[in-house]
Amino acid sequence: MAGRTGYTCVRHTLCVLNTFMWIVGCSMLGAGIWLRLAYGGYASLLHQYSAISADSLCLAAGIITFVLAFCGCCGSWFQSRCLLITYFSLVVVVFTLQLVAGTLAFAFRGEVSATLVGELQAGIRRSFNESAENAVAITWNHLQSQFHCCGVEGPSDWYKIAIWPQEEWVPHACCIAKYVDDPDCGKTEEKDHWYHAGCYMQVKMWFIERLHLVGVIGLIFAFVQLFGMIASMLLFCTLGHKRRSHTYKSYHSDT
Repeated sequence: MAGRTGYTCVRHTLCVLNTFMWIVGCSMLGAGIWLRLAYGGYASLLHQYSAISADSLCLAAGIITFVLAFCGCCGSWFQSRCLLITYFSLVVVVFTLQLVAGTLAFAFRGEVSATLVGELQAGIRRSFNESAENAVAITWNHLQSQFHCCGVEGPSDWYKIAIWPQEEWVPHACCIAKYVDDPDCGKTEEKDHWYHAGCYMQVKMWFIERLHLVGVIGLIFAFVQLFGMIASMLLFCTLGHKRRSHTYKSYHSDT
């Protein structure tokens, strides 16, 4: 009876966890689709890496989470060895890729930071315009208003860009709150009317201040992945034993 209870507990826990992850995956898919349809590539700030825009990342993460959760939930609920081993293999692959990506990002953080800054500045120079439909403009205006910053490393990132090649102007979103009512605030020589902090550092500091929250979320997902790997393999092996030995009393078809 104890074995039967343990098997049932692991099976149901894995099913519940993956049901929750399935909901998370559906939410990310919905967010990605909404961003793609509503903003047409919202947050495509990297000129040469538009594939990693916010909508693309949401769609990719949503699809991966959806497939993983589907295999884990159905495998545990219907006691399918095929789905369980598929779930285990996919989780191992995803976990390994996350570990490798995290290690490489930490080891080459200086190069990654420099490349990111350079690409953001290139995106500003080549792709920014102030039309209402421009995804780069929508994103930068939101960032600069939200974080009280201007440009990647400072206002000079906006000087002599493609849309105003002869001028040292900045977008209106760079204007300090008390000057925001002036429609020509960004096109004057009164540089003290603009934010001077770069958005790259402001966003970086925002994440650092919430590093504990990011760490907790990371630990939760790591726990779910590790539990999923262990639980799916336990269920896989137990189901194999159950099918080979019908006299094993701890397990019955109704569990």
